[in-house]
Amino acid sequence: MAVYCGIDWSERHHDVALVDEHGRLAAKGRIGDDLDGFTTLVEMLAAAGDNAEQPIPVAIETPRGLLVAALRASGRRVYSINPMAVARYRERHSVSRKKSDHADAVVLANILRTDAHAHRPLPHDSELVQAVAVLARAHQDATWRRTRASNELRSLLREYFPTFLAAFNGRKGYLTSADARAVLAVASTPAVAAKLSTTRIAAALRRGGRRRGVEGLAAELQQALRRPQLRQPAVVEEAMGIQALALLATLNVECASVDSLAGAASEAFRQHPDHAIVTSFPGLADVTGARVLAEIGDDRARFADPRALKAYAGAAPVTRASGRSISITHRKVKNDRLAAVGYLWAFVAATHAEPAKQHYQRRRDHGDRHPAALRHLFNRLLGCLHHCLATGQLYHPGKAFPMLGMPAPAAGQ
Repeated sequence: MAVYCGIDWSERHHDVALVDEHGRLAAKGRIGDDLDGFTTLVEMLAAAGDNAEQPIPVAIETPRGLLVAALRASGRRVYSINPMAVARYRERHSVSRKKSDHADAVVLANILRTDAHAHRPLPHDSELVQAVAVLARAHQDATWRRTRASNELRSLLREYFPTFLAAFNGRKGYLTSADARAVLAVASTPAVAAKLSTTRIAAALRRGGRRRGVEGLAAELQQALRRPQLRQPAVVEEAMGIQALALLATLNVECASVDSLAGAASEAFRQHPDHAIVTSFPGLADVTGARVLAEIGDDRARFADPRALKAYAGAAPVTRASGRSISITHRKVKNDRLAAVGYLWAFVAATHAEPAKQHYQRRRDHGDRHPAALRHLFNRLLGCLHHCLATGQLYHPGKAFPMLGMPAPAAGQ
């Protein structure tokens, strides 16, 4: 007799429910979030008929955590069910909106009993790609935090020190550059900056890591920082300078995190067998390629076809039809991390790769706005990536964009 397991997850404990193929409750319990709790769970599953040949599938509302990792390591199918979907399933049997942890565990088990075919189990990714995912996502988070810290610092500088922003405007990295952060550390206010000599500015630039053109840049920055501007009252200006140094300290930490995590993610990604295929695509290097691989994984059975991958990434449009009303719009429910790196991927490809640039321009001429044209290009590249990974081929523009008249690869290539 088939048995299904549902686990209502929380930080302190987990409620477990086992139901049979007829929906009858076979067992229930509450386990701790520790080794003893997992041991109890394994014993419950074994008592219900769990074995190596036919492991009991498990439904849970989260795809991560030690419990999920242990369940995946056991070789069983683990289904991560979206909490919103669980709420809709709960309403199939009750409209009073009553809720309990045990009832949610039963709902999760019944989801597998009735609709397992409509849900995907967690992929069987290799340990290496799981490590790449940890590092790539951490780097992406650090990049977002760096941007947030930079924007916060920029907003403050606009209120009392706009000449500093003008001095670094247009330079690579802007406020996140080592030069800008090093100079701001010694020139936190217009009053302090006006007294700086080129020697002190040059010393700050060297501490930031600059080795070439130091004297010339120092003289240029000294002149830029001494330009007249509107000023806050002296006491207020000094207070804002203290606040700027505090924000600068946060920005320095985030910049260091981005650099260290980028190196670690790239190093792990280069060890993966799919590295050559992923980086053969225009617009994908070690860091962005690691982000893409982190989200799609290396389980070839995860996506049945390119359309499934495109929908997962939010690159494919979604159709809403009801009666005479039909609308086709971009997807809002998607993997946000993959969609974010997809925008960068398409933008770089459309800027530097001629076939991708022509495809982008063709979509613009067709009437698409910039985001829609980039999304269409991402959709195209993602389909090609799915094919290349499935067949073990490297990217070739003649196969990716045959409609543009690109030459096809020679036989055997």
